[in-house]
Amino acid sequence: MSFDGLFTHAMVHELNETLAGGRIMKIHQPYPNEVFLVIRANRQNYPVLLSSHPSFARAQISHIKYANPQTAPNFAMMLRKHLEGAQLLAVEQIENDRIIKFSTTGRNELGDEEKTSLYLEMMGRHSNLFLVDEATQKIIDLIKHVPADQNRVRSLIPGGQYIMPPKQDVINPYSSTAGLANLILDNPDVEVLGKEIQHTFQGFARDSALELANVVQQTGDALANAQTWLNNFTNPKPQLISTEKGINFAPFDWLTLPGNKVEYPTLSDMLDNYFAEKSERDRVQQQAGLVIRAVKNEYKKNQTKIKKFHQELAAADGADEFKIRGELLTTYMHEVERGMTEIELPNYYDDNKPLKIQLSNQIGPSQNAQKYFTRYNKLKTSVKYIDEQMALAQAEVDYFENVLAQIELASPKDIEEIRQELILGGYMRVQTKKKQKPQVSAPEKFYATDGTLIEVGKNNLQNERLSMKSASKNDIWLHTKDIPGSHVVIHSTQPTPETLLEGAMLAAYFSKARDSSNVPVDYLPIRRLRKPNGSKPGFVIFEGQQTMSVTPDFALVQQLRMNKPKTE
Repeated sequence: MSFDGLFTHAMVHELNETLAGGRIMKIHQPYPNEVFLVIRANRQNYPVLLSSHPSFARAQISHIKYANPQTAPNFAMMLRKHLEGAQLLAVEQIENDRIIKFSTTGRNELGDEEKTSLYLEMMGRHSNLFLVDEATQKIIDLIKHVPADQNRVRSLIPGGQYIMPPKQDVINPYSSTAGLANLILDNPDVEVLGKEIQHTFQGFARDSALELANVVQQTGDALANAQTWLNNFTNPKPQLISTEKGINFAPFDWLTLPGNKVEYPTLSDMLDNYFAEKSERDRVQQQAGLVIRAVKNEYKKNQTKIKKFHQELAAADGADEFKIRGELLTTYMHEVERGMTEIELPNYYDDNKPLKIQLSNQIGPSQNAQKYFTRYNKLKTSVKYIDEQMALAQAEVDYFENVLAQIELASPKDIEEIRQELILGGYMRVQTKKKQKPQVSAPEKFYATDGTLIEVGKNNLQNERLSMKSASKNDIWLHTKDIPGSHVVIHSTQPTPETLLEGAMLAAYFSKARDSSNVPVDYLPIRRLRKPNGSKPGFVIFEGQQTMSVTPDFALVQQLRMNKPKTE
């Protein structure tokens, strides 16, 4: 479903139950549109994500790791000034809209009580996060400053009066479901009823309205069914659902989303897994701009080289024609006179058919013949050099294809390691004068159904350490066959067939063939891997492998993330 007013209702209930009364300990702004508040409540720290992203605006407790910028943005500094150490009084939803209010109380520099609120408005490209003084309702600061000429309805700059977005003429379903019975009677068609529900009641996205329309059309008391359905948002059973069209999330069983379901203990856990791919890709694109540009430039440069080499090889294929012309001139030297620009001689290599040969009138007959022999020898000699250079260029293309695939699979914290790898390879310049040895983060850990540890490298530096250093020589190594992807290691000398299949599934999922079916995956013991001298990080060769085919399954990957380790 969508993160509409109904889902906001469920999330606010979860956040308020978990966080109300807690204290804001730290504030970070790792990304331009997203803020993390570390709130300590019930003797536990909760990282709370407040996102005003145009596509992924949301509020949740998020345990996805992030890297802070070296210099905190101005908005983060303002939040720290007013909110660090403050107590979170309550988390509230404004009616049934996509607006969440975080009410806080704390002390200012003079020790006086200060009450402030954070308003998160989740409205597509107009999403924003406001810090507001509760006494005056003045905007202290906001994450996106909008000039007055771009929004004439209300002030979106610091110092302006905070005014709620324009209210629509719709009914809060948690206040009243009056009129729903008439809508049901007047609109027996589910599609039409869904549109009417969306236009009549507040907080309904299209998919939520269609779901309620299907629910009230079931047997029994339609209004009672609707009320029960609305109450489910207060007591959710979060789940991700795999369908033919992709992955969807729902706060409880959803009639209009049949498919394979994975249940989660909280809405926040579910959203972490749902947005792990979507928002991570966006964050990676934000942080990896220079890296992606450098990789694509090198990739394009080497593709151009290969194209040029093919042209030179095509030219070299005609080298024998120059040799024939040189030999004919040598044989019929007595017929060639200085000053001629061309001559036609019988070609004894082709049934004495006449062959027209171009000549230079500036040199003699012998020099003209020698000129053709020189061009022949030059082209023949160049073939070996071209073959060598083309092989090197193709290796570079393969390498950069692999790096681009890793960027597609990377999390924001992996981008720095990819950047360091490119710096070590001489493809990017060092931005700081002091050269530092890159710190390699740990591969991602999964656990098979039987509890066996499976590790997945997300970049070449991780792959190198995992496959060549940290894994035991009898552990099982997996990688997609002839397809860029992650190194996967099953930490077992004799994994069960089910564990081997799950490891292959991870190798296929974390590869360029993620969206394909019947992906071939090679597997073999680590001891059979070899790393050629001077090869790039993560590059290995092997023999004696076995191959199996699998189709990547998102639901299974999520389940492997949630599994517990094997206890001895």
